[in-house]
Amino acid sequence: MTTSKSLPARPSLESLRKQAKKLVRDIAAGDDAAITRARRQLPDVELPLTQRNAQLVLAREYGYAGWQDLTAEVSKRLGHGLEWAVTQARRAIHDNDVERLKQLLAEYPRLLSWQSDHSEEGLLGIAANSYSDSFDPNREQVFTRVACAEVLIDAGAVVIPSVCEGLIMSRARGLLQLFRRKGLLPRTLKFHSALGDLDAVRSSLDENRNLLATVNEAFLCACRFEHEDVASVLLERSIALDAELGKHLDGSGGRLAFLKYLIRERSLDFAHATPTGPWQVFLMEQVMRAIHDGDLTAFIRGFERERWLLGDVWVGFQLGLIERATLRDRGEFITALLDLDPALLRRQPPPQSQALEFAVTYAKPHLIPVLTRIWPLPDNLPYAAAVGDLSRVKQWFDESGAAVLGDLENHLSCTSPQARMDLQWSTPTAQQVLDLALAWSVLNGHFDVSDFLLEHGADINTTWSSHEPASILHELVFQGNYQSMRFLIDRGIDMTIKDYRWKATAQGWALYAAKDPKMAQWLDEAQRKREKEAR
Repeated sequence: MTTSKSLPARPSLESLRKQAKKLVRDIAAGDDAAITRARRQLPDVELPLTQRNAQLVLAREYGYAGWQDLTAEVSKRLGHGLEWAVTQARRAIHDNDVERLKQLLAEYPRLLSWQSDHSEEGLLGIAANSYSDSFDPNREQVFTRVACAEVLIDAGAVVIPSVCEGLIMSRARGLLQLFRRKGLLPRTLKFHSALGDLDAVRSSLDENRNLLATVNEAFLCACRFEHEDVASVLLERSIALDAELGKHLDGSGGRLAFLKYLIRERSLDFAHATPTGPWQVFLMEQVMRAIHDGDLTAFIRGFERERWLLGDVWVGFQLGLIERATLRDRGEFITALLDLDPALLRRQPPPQSQALEFAVTYAKPHLIPVLTRIWPLPDNLPYAAAVGDLSRVKQWFDESGAAVLGDLENHLSCTSPQARMDLQWSTPTAQQVLDLALAWSVLNGHFDVSDFLLEHGADINTTWSSHEPASILHELVFQGNYQSMRFLIDRGIDMTIKDYRWKATAQGWALYAAKDPKMAQWLDEAQRKREKEAR
């Protein structure tokens, strides 16, 4: 690495980005000096230079190993020490680097009380939060960071109730036990049930005059964690407090069958609703299960039998059904529900939903016409790109070709706060908007729009993906979209980009995550062909 530049006392990150973009343009124009600069730092780099590699060249010219190290130094010099420390702490938690985390906490004690714009849970929430269901110990090890959570707790991190509630939602049993040992779990019937502590459950029932709602909540929690003995005790107490529940169960398949069904079925996790009792959960589970099974007849019959589910109180449940149907490409279920005239149709303004976001992220644009019966398509650059409206896309750029986006939140509000936090997008930037628009246009096969965006500043090597930093190519692996993958490869996407969580290329995802050796071989051959042509 040859150092040829030095940072000013108060460097500008925007200026550095412009320097990298200028290097890309100069090399594309055949500028010998620019090409020499690139070869000096990256002798084997393939030209023309990608934006990512241009940033790497620039970072090394300033004496830093990579762009992340350079931007971290800029943050420190500008006095944003805590922001830099948060970025480093998040990385340490992700890497399960306990020693690095301890060092950061010692140097930046304010990390213990830091909260993001999107969540009050702080670093402890990041360590304890699960990417997916963590009931299996191996999944919990992969999707959470127990050791880092313990370091944060011992250092005095602020613990808010939602962090504890999140452990129940993700079924993270190891973290529940850790929080219990540290005396952080509420000593309530629900948490006794989650832990499967039958003695504590019985003591609580004997000592307290628990309300029916409290007992029902604990019962459902016991079912969630598959503690059948605890759930059985709580179910009997619920029946003692609610005779109608006993009649329903005895008139159907019986109490044991009911109990086992609720332990086995967990499709209702996706619903934005809180049932008041076990019987309601049972009925709602059956409706949600019909979407999973593709049984439209059972779906409609469920609503005809339980018309209360179409009422205003259950708009959240209706919303959850539509989002799940969108993910599973069950447009006929959405149409059937709307034809039943649910209260959701009469809500003004309609409640917020990720349904449209799901439709364009997972390449199901054919669902947009039915979804827009509820939610108007937002007027912004990413959605214009997603539906292939090139004329509208062009209107977000001036005559010089520069993006004129106005309020950036107008363009990025179409992604959920959780998704933006997962991508580590904090302060909105125009580049994020351009890259999101590019991703959505490629995923939905609107390549004329994609080419336009690439010509106007979108980064083909963006680390956008639907969950965590990866690449658009990674995202396409699970869609099996060879045409869109070919488009990216032909346009020069860096096929060696690795995702944030697994440190794997798109080929690795194809082989180990999608379990599609044919696709993995196809990607490998494309990479080999590129390397051969570069020699």
